[in-house]
Amino acid sequence: MAPNDSAQTTEEGREPRAGRRMATRYAVPVAVAGVAAATIGLVPALAATGDPELPKISAQELIEKIAASDTEQLSGSVKITTDLGLPSLGGLGGAAGGALVPQGGPSAGGSTADPNAKLMELTSGSHTLRVATDGPDKQKVSIQDDAAEYSLIHNGDEVWAYDSATNEAYHAASPKDGAKGAKGKHQRTEEGAGAKGAPATPQDFAEEALKASADTTSVTVDGTSRIAGRDAYQLLIKPRQAGSTVGSIKIAVDAETGTPLKFTLTPSSGGKAVIDVGFTKVDFARPAASTFDFTPPKGTKVTQAEDHEAPEIPRADTGAFTESGGQKVIGKGWNAVYELTTPDGADVPSATSGDLPAEAQSFLDALGDKATGKFGSGTVYKTRLVNALLTDDGKVYVGAVTKDVLVKAANEAK
Repeated sequence: MAPNDSAQTTEEGREPRAGRRMATRYAVPVAVAGVAAATIGLVPALAATGDPELPKISAQELIEKIAASDTEQLSGSVKITTDLGLPSLGGLGGAAGGALVPQGGPSAGGSTADPNAKLMELTSGSHTLRVATDGPDKQKVSIQDDAAEYSLIHNGDEVWAYDSATNEAYHAASPKDGAKGAKGKHQRTEEGAGAKGAPATPQDFAEEALKASADTTSVTVDGTSRIAGRDAYQLLIKPRQAGSTVGSIKIAVDAETGTPLKFTLTPSSGGKAVIDVGFTKVDFARPAASTFDFTPPKGTKVTQAEDHEAPEIPRADTGAFTESGGQKVIGKGWNAVYELTTPDGADVPSATSGDLPAEAQSFLDALGDKATGKFGSGTVYKTRLVNALLTDDGKVYVGAVTKDVLVKAANEAK
């Protein structure tokens, strides 16, 4: 079917109601690879067959349909494919844990089941997952490998993670802070201790994409598709600004429920998608209660969160880093650049500082590109989506923008 002729370009992606907003704009420190992993979260992807004939709908109406979606129960098989353009992680070994991977994983003496230790695995290649959710207090995500399975389960006041390959488990209490008191129907990952606010379903990705400011974004309806056996509309989001590394975002929206079924982010540089995540099978019936039960198998090594606290992924709108050096945003919309300083004014490890293990330094060198300007000198570390400028005086500028935009932001900050 040809793109919807009545599709309207909207000047605003109306924000979802407050109870359903996902606070997931990250303030990213040095590890660009870790940053990109945080933007990925845990979920799905697959295409469809045939373009169904559906009633015409405008972009604004489709956005409102997503915002009004009240899906709280579903289960399904999913696939996530990512291509950030990162060099191979092979050979980093234990050095990765200290330099590029969030501390708390096995390299730092923690558990292989620690959810943070799994983020790096999702930065490249394809992964098959199974997901299930029953309201804001029950979710399960399982990452399936050939000979093992990793599961992250949130059930009421508890969060369990289990790695069958090593027979290790990670246990934490679900947060009981103010976010719980103000929870809405879709605060799944904010309350699940493992993901720490990262997007966890195509709906989460979609809601974040629709928060872009009005004058910087084009939103249209781009025809229909069939995803996981269900009819869907295609919502196409494109930056109006030059300098963004995002080329377009396409969201397949279930025609009946308004639930996003597939999320595809294509870079401005062209080529295949950076992130392609969508359901291969989906069922909107309530999952069995036993789906969310977990008891560690006999002989399992259990790590308690209070014994080895997992680090929280920094989020821009929670004021992360502000207590120890500050943070500010330069630019707007898709060209927003975050300026970070390290806690207590500590120097940022860089490829020239001598503070990194040799393997980690080689990894950063493969990503790095020297840069100079009014700000001084530094190195730009690049992926196909998120880039970061590390200056020699310890500042970090990061965003889904080109090198030129990062340098311009650093110059303006001086």
